[in-house]
Parts: sequence; C-alpha cells; structure tokens
Amino acid sequence: MKIEEHRKAIDGIDAKIIELLNERTGHVLEIGAAKVEAGEEIYAPHREVGVLDKVCALNPGPIPNHGLRAIFREIMSSALALQKSMTIAYLGPDATYTHLAAIRRFGSSLDYSPQKTIAEVFTEVSRGHADYGVVPIENSTEGVVTNTLDLFVDSDLKIVSQIVTPIQHCLVTKDPAVAPTTLFTHPQALAQCRRWIEKNYPNIEILETSSTTRAAELAREKEGGVAIASSLAAEKYELEIIERNIQDSSENATRFLVLGRNCSPPTGKDRTSLMFSVPDKVGALHEALSAFRKHAINMTKIESRPSKRKAWEYFFFVDCMGHVEDETVAQSIEDLRKICSTVKVLGAYPNTE
Repeated sequence: MKIEEHRKAIDGIDAKIIELLNERTGHVLEIGAAKVEAGEEIYAPHREVGVLDKVCALNPGPIPNHGLRAIFREIMSSALALQKSMTIAYLGPDATYTHLAAIRRFGSSLDYSPQKTIAEVFTEVSRGHADYGVVPIENSTEGVVTNTLDLFVDSDLKIVSQIVTPIQHCLVTKDPAVAPTTLFTHPQALAQCRRWIEKNYPNIEILETSSTTRAAELAREKEGGVAIASSLAAEKYELEIIERNIQDSSENATRFLVLGRNCSPPTGKDRTSLMFSVPDKVGALHEALSAFRKHAINMTKIESRPSKRKAWEYFFFVDCMGHVEDETVAQSIEDLRKICSTVKVLGAYPNTE
C-alpha cells in the first residue's frame, strides 16, 4: 500500500474508534447513574485493575502493554469526568512527583487541587472538598514518610488504592552554558542523588527547598542556579535538562496512597494496611505478631511511631497480603483485637504495581 492508502485506512479506523469510544462511554454513564442512585462511589479501583489487566491480556501488539494502559487510563479519566465533577487533592505544588503520581492514577481529565502539606490533603478529603487525596507513604531508598503514618491515627479516611512510581530525577537549569554555582533541592531528592552530586559537583553550594518544584522555580531565577527536579517541573518552568536519571539507585521508586472514604472490594490480589498498639508488658508485641503467623499471613512491612499521647507508647503500622474480607485476614485481625489495646484497619486495596 502507498502512503496515501495507509492514511485513508487510518482515517476509516479513527472513525470507528470514535464511534466505539462514544458507545463505551454511554455504557459507563449508565453504570455511573446507577451507582449514584445506589449511593455508591463512582471511582472503583478494583474494577479499574480488572479492566487494565483484561486489556493487556487481549493485546496482540505491537502496542506495548504500558502504552495501552496509558491510553485506557485517559479513556477512563474522561468517562469519570463526565459522570461527576471529581477533585483530587495532592501534596503540591504543581509538577511534584505526587502530582505526577496522581495524574498517572486518575488521568488528565479530572480537577487537581495542590495542597501545601500532607495534613491539608487529609483535611480536604475529610471535609468533602476533594473526592480523593494522593500522599507519599514511602521511598524505596529513603524509607517511610512518618508524617503520613501519624495522620492516620486520628483520621477516618481509608486507603483505597496505591501508586508505585519510578522516581527519575533530572538536573535542570535556565542556561546550560553558565557554570553551576548553587544547587536547589528538596532534602529527599538530595538524599536520593547524593553520590551523583558529590561526584559531579563536589563544591557546589546546596540550598534546601520545600519541594522539587520550588527548587526548579528558584533555579530559574538565579544565575548559575541548578535544581534536582522532575522533567515535568523542567517543562513547567522552561528549564533545560542537563542530565537525566541522576538518582543513585536505578530502582528508586516512591509509593503513594490514594485516600478515600471506603475500602475497595476484594480482587484476589490485595493488600491490607492496619495499625495497632499493645499493652505495656513483656512479650506483648511478639504475641501480637503471632496473630499473623497463626493464619499464615504474609506481613510485608511494619513500622513503629510514638503515639504522642503518652511517653514511650507506640503505634505499629503493618501491611499484609490479602484483603480484610478474606477469611484468614479477618481471623488474624479478630485475634489481634483480643491481644491489642487498639486495632484500626486503614484500608484494603488492590496490590498493583
């Protein structure tokens, strides 16, 4: 076939795609109306996972699965926006890695509301000013975000989904021809790129900022200023990328949580997060953890945090495989309640990514 014949064929296929997309959206809108009438949440993480997995299973190529997922993410985002005006609060400002994670999960068709602190994200969702919130919970090299854990103690919000995003730091500047003299960076970004910076710019002045986006903004304003930031921040502030992927670990990733009001239904591949406290006696923590071992529950993470209510009293945060509605997980939690002074389920959600 000649080029013009290929183009004519593409035009015909595009017309069919448009027709089918609108037909698909019609069904989605009918489902959304039924959900609203039944008082159910419009966004369904468990259904989203099922759709994306099914799409990838049907994919013969040459489009790679990650590309197909991105396409269908935007299709679903557009459909969500038509069903309801939906707002997603996130730890801002614009172009932070949390912003990128939120877009990766919800697509570009919804409304996004940047917040100055993680606490403000919790508050916006709790008060109904936002439908969902996105906050960081842990980095693969720097560990847990303690502020996020602490806020769950007094919050009724639930974890409804998770997002695991590779963190690819860039060194950006306004003018690559000018020798760098000052590095603006968020402390976490610096920690993740420290060896690279020490090797390439051992004598540079380092000034810490409140976010990677703020670092990019300051680098634009100062002669000889450079910043560790995302490619999205570089685009936002019209900066040049000197070097990509300067993070010390190629496996550098951050896990984010989506906050909502209700746990997701089981999918068969889930994770449950909970917190508990134990009485002040010998062997109390060992006894509490035995509730998981007894029912062969795989604990994937445990963190301790001061309760801030009484000196030397701690809350323990645990992630385990399975859904809170699974029989073995439910039995473990029931046993845990007999042992612990406090037990709180923080969420049950698809264990994707």
